[in-house]
Formats: sequence, C-alpha cells, structure tokens
Amino acid sequence: MKKLIDLHLHLDGSVPYQTVRELLAKEGRSLPETDLRKRLSVSPDCRNLDEYLDKFDFPLSLMQTADNLRLIVRELLAELKRQGLVYAEIRFAPQRHTETLTQAEVVQAVLDGRDDFYAWQKGQEGDDLHANFLLCLMRLVGQDEANWETVRVAKEFKDQGVAGLDLAGPENKEVANRKYEPFFQQAKEWGIPYTIHAGEAMGPESMREALAIGTKRIGHGIRCQEDPSLVKELAEDGITLECCASSNLNTKVFDQIAEYPLRSMLGQKLRVTLNTDNMTVSATNLLREYQLMEEQGLTKSEEKQLYLNSVRAAFASQEEKDRLLALLEK
Repeated sequence: MKKLIDLHLHLDGSVPYQTVRELLAKEGRSLPETDLRKRLSVSPDCRNLDEYLDKFDFPLSLMQTADNLRLIVRELLAELKRQGLVYAEIRFAPQRHTETLTQAEVVQAVLDGRDDFYAWQKGQEGDDLHANFLLCLMRLVGQDEANWETVRVAKEFKDQGVAGLDLAGPENKEVANRKYEPFFQQAKEWGIPYTIHAGEAMGPESMREALAIGTKRIGHGIRCQEDPSLVKELAEDGITLECCASSNLNTKVFDQIAEYPLRSMLGQKLRVTLNTDNMTVSATNLLREYQLMEEQGLTKSEEKQLYLNSVRAAFASQEEKDRLLALLEK
C-alpha cells in the first residue's frame, strides 16, 4: 500500500457519509441516499468556489457539540488510516462550531477525538497514522474578534496537537489576504507556523499578498502558472504549494484533469504536494487523487518527490519527520 500524506484536508468538508448517517440517526432523522449526496457533495455542474462552499452548511449543522466533533474526528482518522495515510494535517475553523461551545472547547473535543483514534489504532495492523490540526481564520467581513480568538486558542493548544494556522473562506478583493497581516504577525511572534489559501478563485495577486505576509506554504496556489515571474520566485524561495486536483476541477479552475499542471510544476522545481481538500464535498480520497495523476503520467519518482515535499513542509516535529522518512524506505 502507498504511504500517503495529506497536508490540506478540511474537517467539515470531509465528514464520512456513514458518520453523517450515524449523527442523523442519533437525532431520529434520516435522509434518502440521493438527498444526502446532494447535500454533502458537489455535482459535475458546480460553477465556482462560492457554490462549492455552500456544501459545508449541512455538515456544519451536525458539528456543534463536543460529542459529535469527537466522533467525526475519530471516524475520519480511521478512514484515513484505511486508505494508507501515515500523516495528516486536518484544518478547521473553531469559530464555525460555537453554537454551544467556546473555541477552546471545540479544539479540545477535536483533540479528544484524536485520542480516541490513537487508542483504537493500537490494535490495528499497518503503519501508524499521526495527525495534527490547523486552525482556520475565516476570510469574512466582521470576523476580526473571532479570528483573534482563534489565534489565541492556537497558542493555548500549541504543541498539544494544534500545529499551525490557516486563512480560509471565499476569495475576493473585499477580504483580500493583505488585510489579515496583523493576525499572522502575532502568530509569528508566538512561534505558530501558518499556511494561507491563495491562487484558487483569485489569481497570482492573492499569492503575492500571502507571500508578503510571510507564509511558507500556500493552500492551492495553482494559478501561479499565470505568472512566470511568480513561478520563479516560488521555486527560488522553496514555497510549498498544497495542490488539490479534484477540488480545483469542481470549482472550475480547470475544466478537465488533462489540464492540471501538477507534473509540469514538478518540472519547474516547485515544491508541490498532492492533497484532497474536501474528501466528502469532492467525493474523493488521496488514493483517487494519485490515481488521477497516474492516469496523466505521474511516475514513481514523482510520487516519491511529492511525499518528500510533504514531509519537508509538514508542521511537525523533527522526530515525526524522521519517522515519515523512515517509512518511505520500508
């Protein structure tokens, strides 16, 4: 089985179908399979990122209690282990789960779910899956207070399972990346690493703003291909790009998989990684993402480079990185 690493995986976009059914049953509810899929996953005629993001509303409604969050994390991690993942960074915005909880309570519930998974994993065969979490600031108008709270919570849980921060949400000029620099300046002072969504719905300018904030990782970043000087800068500075092929097809950044430039970006010496983004929304998993790329000619050598890029970019301890490198040689 492949050794896999996913650095860009959203919790609310990746709640397993069976877990959703369990949570609905707990509330005495059920939905026909076709209705459930319509609520959780995009159809081929999804038109853009905003339409894609609409699919988060339903799972978020089920993610407002500690018990539900704990179950979701445990079952998602179990599913990732079955797929062959050995390391994952799962991101979520605590502020999206606060109907009955504080942001700190949300994070604690997620970490409890990880503990439940680790206890279950002890009795399983195969390589261990280790997971860390990234807390997302939301790129939305009027969220400054909640975003500051997220930064403080990231500091509180730093080195306890929270490994970094992210900036997520709709991409448009009203909520341009540069407006969030103060949050990440504080994170930097507290030693909290971060990644920033950019170069997805908006083009190279959003990536340049992310770089100006000091990020060493960019979520997606695929539209750097529109600016050769930016490609050169990214390669020279060793910036990691968290590529998510199926998601970018869903949001119409590209019309077909044959256009997806992952292999050419490797050829440009860009530090690219391959990830899922939202397993349930995009109806995918990391094995499928690799299969899609293999159908476009991805070689074993290129697969190894993607793995090495992921290890290098992971917000993990050196001990964990050494473990991941050793697994590659098994």
